[in-house]
Amino acid sequence: MVDPALTVRIATPFAAAVPLVKEALGTQGFGVLTEIDVRATMQTKLGEEMEDYLILGACNPPLAHRALTADRRIGLLLPCNVVVRADGDGTLVEAVDPRDMFAAQPDAAAELAPVAAEVAERLAKVIEVLPRG
Repeated sequence: MVDPALTVRIATPFAAAVPLVKEALGTQGFGVLTEIDVRATMQTKLGEEMEDYLILGACNPPLAHRALTADRRIGLLLPCNVVVRADGDGTLVEAVDPRDMFAAQPDAAAELAPVAAEVAERLAKVIEVLPRG
């Protein structure tokens, strides 16, 4: 099975990793529209404990506009979710490959493919610049 995620494990602890991920997203033209603290939600709503786990809803407005122009239904797949979660003494950073997501819209595949490729390239650059260790 092919992994549909762009993933990296960094040696940086979670609290320090979150601003690094946001900064890396910004260098590729992404803003963070939403921030979901899954750990806090599970604790508050269910009384369940889990590791630090944050979902960042990242958006690159020009690319989102191109995708929405090609197919208004693509909004169902926006923004691009980037997960930042504690993993032992380090942090995992994961993003779904948009080429896999956008493939769910076959009616606009020809128009969406170049947008998905550019988003994937930019997300890969985000992953690449994060400090390994």
